Amino acid sequence: MMANLIAPCQRPRLGLALAISSRLCYSRTSHVCVMGKTLSSLQDRRGLAYPSTLFGPSKSSKGVVPKFAKVKCKIATQPMSTAMDEIVTKDTPKEIFLKDYKPTDYAFERVELKFVLDEDRTIVKSIINVVPRSETSNPPLVLDGRDLKLLSVKINGEVVKSNNLSLTSRHLTLSTPPSSPFTLEVDTELHPEKNLSLEGLYKSGGNFCTQCEAEGFRKITFFQDRPDVMAIFTTTIEADKTKYPVLLSNGNLIDHGDLEDGKHFAVWEDPFKKPSYLFALVAGQLESREDTFTTCSGRLVHLRIWTPAQDIPKTAHAMRSLKSAMKWDEDVFGLEYDLDLFNIVAVPDFNMGAMENKSLNIFNSKLVLASPETATDADYSSILGVIGHEYFHNWTGNRVTCRNWFQLSLKEGLTVFRDQEFSSDMGSRPVKRISDVLRLRLSQFAEDAGPMAHPVRPHSYIKMDNFYTVTVYEKGAEVVRMYQTLLGKQGFRKGMDLYFERHDGQAVACEDFFAAMRDANEADMSSFLLWYSQAGTPLLTVTTAYNPDTRCFTLKCRQEIPPTPGQPLKEPMLIPLAVGLLNSKGHDMPLSDVLDGELPLSLTDASGQAVTTAILRVEKAEQEFTFVNIPEKPVASLLRNFSAPVRLLQPDITDDDLLFLLAHDSDEFNRWEAAQIMGRKLMLNLIEQLQQGGKLSVDSAYIEGLRSILCDPLLDKEFVTKAITLPAESELVDLMTVADPDAIHTVRRFLIRAIASSLRKELEYAVEENRSLEPYDPNHSSMARRALKNTALAYLASLDQPEATELALQEYRTATNMTEQFAALVAIAQNPGEARTSALSDFYEQWKHEFLVVNKWLALQAVSDIPNNVENVRQLLDHPAFDIRNPNKVYALIGGFCGSVVNLHAKDGSGYKFLADVVLKLDKLNPQVASRLVTAFSRWRRFDDGRQALAKEQLERIAKVEGLSDNVYEIASKSLVS
Repeated sequence: MMANLIAPCQRPRLGLALAISSRLCYSRTSHVCVMGKTLSSLQDRRGLAYPSTLFGPSKSSKGVVPKFAKVKCKIATQPMSTAMDEIVTKDTPKEIFLKDYKPTDYAFERVELKFVLDEDRTIVKSIINVVPRSETSNPPLVLDGRDLKLLSVKINGEVVKSNNLSLTSRHLTLSTPPSSPFTLEVDTELHPEKNLSLEGLYKSGGNFCTQCEAEGFRKITFFQDRPDVMAIFTTTIEADKTKYPVLLSNGNLIDHGDLEDGKHFAVWEDPFKKPSYLFALVAGQLESREDTFTTCSGRLVHLRIWTPAQDIPKTAHAMRSLKSAMKWDEDVFGLEYDLDLFNIVAVPDFNMGAMENKSLNIFNSKLVLASPETATDADYSSILGVIGHEYFHNWTGNRVTCRNWFQLSLKEGLTVFRDQEFSSDMGSRPVKRISDVLRLRLSQFAEDAGPMAHPVRPHSYIKMDNFYTVTVYEKGAEVVRMYQTLLGKQGFRKGMDLYFERHDGQAVACEDFFAAMRDANEADMSSFLLWYSQAGTPLLTVTTAYNPDTRCFTLKCRQEIPPTPGQPLKEPMLIPLAVGLLNSKGHDMPLSDVLDGELPLSLTDASGQAVTTAILRVEKAEQEFTFVNIPEKPVASLLRNFSAPVRLLQPDITDDDLLFLLAHDSDEFNRWEAAQIMGRKLMLNLIEQLQQGGKLSVDSAYIEGLRSILCDPLLDKEFVTKAITLPAESELVDLMTVADPDAIHTVRRFLIRAIASSLRKELEYAVEENRSLEPYDPNHSSMARRALKNTALAYLASLDQPEATELALQEYRTATNMTEQFAALVAIAQNPGEARTSALSDFYEQWKHEFLVVNKWLALQAVSDIPNNVENVRQLLDHPAFDIRNPNKVYALIGGFCGSVVNLHAKDGSGYKFLADVVLKLDKLNPQVASRLVTAFSRWRRFDDGRQALAKEQLERIAKVEGLSDNVYEIASKSLVS
């Protein structure tokens, strides 16, 4: 599933107003980068908001969760059938622990579902073939269920007596089921039209649809709703033929026809065992774009993308992306699609980015619909990545799934890695790597340093929905990437082949994937499993020394993993450190031998040739490596391609070294990284000067370094865009001992304008040179050209001078695609005034009937740094374009507001109060989305005492509310840990 890993100030890709685009969840998400604030409309990998990326490490992570106790009480459920009308107990939410996992006492072999869909109520009938796992005992059978009206329960055709049933608000328990295989029939009634949580079965745009991961199926019928209960499903759907002409579910359509009273039916059978979270149903007024794909074995697969009729023209890119993903998975991993039909449905109301239900993927509309006039380059990239992500789940998630939800990264981290590789092959690999690492640093590093820090495989949870996180997705993908870095691409493929050979059709754990990688390569990786169990971002410090007499170059490495909640002490990790050495001419030195301590290691490749990038295994708290036969003092290029998810410190690296790497490094990621390190150092120094009342000035060497990149015609233009984009404000928050939002914003704006002023001619040339009258094309070269043009325009408009403003207005008026039109609007909107007001008004009038475009308009206004913008955002809550029931609109407006460091963290606390007001209102409608927003509070200790007190006041206000959802309670209470 592509979690909507949306972080208001995140999906990194950040920089300037420019990149209103650039692909999280995960995601996997489109975002808007407005002068350092990235608005993820993320879906990306799954679609959830992560405002926590706006904060830096907390001062303390120790303490006890405050006891804002949830009251245990009794409530009356909705009326049941007369025989079962009763008072049921409301369960108190409890924490679930990995260590307590055990298999179920009963297996479900086959499940037959019948849905009778109606406007006022829906009846669900389930028939389950149940097999006890023990032949000597018959323990109670506990079924999960929420917000359901129970109509009847039968075992082997006989009604179960009430004294053999126990019903609570969360479970239906059969006290003494048979000890031999039996048939269980359960009839329930539910009301999808009233379901605003968007979990289970609900209505969106007048159509019925489902979302069952992680625990939504229990809102459809009573079931063992967990991923290790796998069964073959057959689904019958009945509905009014006029209102719901299209009836879809998992697998293959085996029967359909008309019924009396204007109704019709469809029967779907999925021949592959699956857990309940992969169940899907869609019914409504839809039309499809159809195509076919012939697999490598000659199977003809019918492909259909379903949307409302008016949106069919916007599905062409999604179909191309699907076919590209199917071909790529065959070519790279030898994985072929296994059914004759693959359906995708786009719905406007969806908590996540997308969902990989077997053969019936359900997508947030924003990750399917695209046209040059209404979608940006970032949207096109997100669609490509998320379509790929959900398709790739067919094997990594569906055919092999996770044993329990603690193993979520087994499917999500692996599939994120696969979609990253797919997008890299479809575009620019260096640029994609930069984008992915930006997301990791802005979102996941911040999460690792806060009260919600957890391992890639969490140890416990209250609500699993809260753990569709950047740690599970993005850090999980980095863990998978490290396997490939250590074993090589061929070794990684061998491990993948063995993984599927061993576990196809099973629900497994992270250790099973590790074992396949280890065994296929006969590799020593014993300490690698710590990446799954230890939270926190390792800090890797590397110092260097060169001895001209011995011609040896030495790296001294020291790793430290900071304490995190529940884990005060950590063991050293296995960190793959990719190293290159540059000679005085900027060329890579050949590397053939290195000493690990006193142990000699050969670095030659399979053909016996010296390498230019060495992969060193840092496994100890302190470790020393010595390269021999190095003829001159080199400049070290460390952690090439970001070979491990760590914070790298190089105390002895100089500005001259960084400029040298910026100009010459063959590793494009490290070339970009050199510019980022210089930018961070410069801005932190300027912040200190500002706080001390000093005059701000910019080092000319830094400007000249940017000039050399901007003017290099041989570089990929999107790489240039990334390289000249400053680190985001949220990243600076993370690097300060006590974060000062006002100083950060002031310094960053000063530096943007200083760069724009110094490089004005070059930036104007970039705008002029990268204009094009050619029809819109979402290929990489065209996207790169637009990215550089739009970044240059944003820099120029930051000067707030008449000529620059007129240039931006001219670009806005003459734009022939949404990428350039919206980028020009972003550039104009940086500065308050008549031009901004008029352009925003014009844009809305032009696009007010395109809801996805209007969401961009909402986000742009929300993220603005205009003083007291909170009042403008509060007014937009009542605008006709906003609907708090729609997650995309909430992420755009409220998530966008969380992307403004200066306004969210306003000294008067107005930003905190506004966010708390919205969270409490939203929690009554959609707890999943509300909990994503409340994470913006989780790093409140990072700021000064005044802001801390104001943020804590609002957190306590949230946590104390009676009837608060488990989702929000878990985040709020953990954030208050002191």
